[in-house]
Amino acid sequence: MDAKMLKFDERGLITAVVQHVTTKEVLMVAWMNAESLQLTRTTGQAHFWSRSRGELWHKGSTSGHVQHVREIRIDCDGDTLLLLVDPAGPACHTGEKSCFYRALENEERARS
Repeated sequence: MDAKMLKFDERGLITAVVQHVTTKEVLMVAWMNAESLQLTRTTGQAHFWSRSRGELWHKGSTSGHVQHVREIRIDCDGDTLLLLVDPAGPACHTGEKSCFYRALENEERARS
């Protein structure tokens, strides 16, 4: 699929799921705009758009935990990207290898 076929939302963003290329563990979910996608494709390292800061974000620029992008896949609707990466450290700002290190309690179990 050609990048021109991607469906960015009304803010010019597209969801990016980041997955470890070897273990297939989901590491994080972030947002990309056209510029961060182009930077990612050009440099081979993950770049995102920070919605909270309103600026481009090079993953690992301060921590050194860059994500080397091995492949970018597009979902069937063209509105979500899957970045297969070889991470140079933890993905989460907490130091956890994945941002998905917590489980949501079952409501029934939480009440008892």
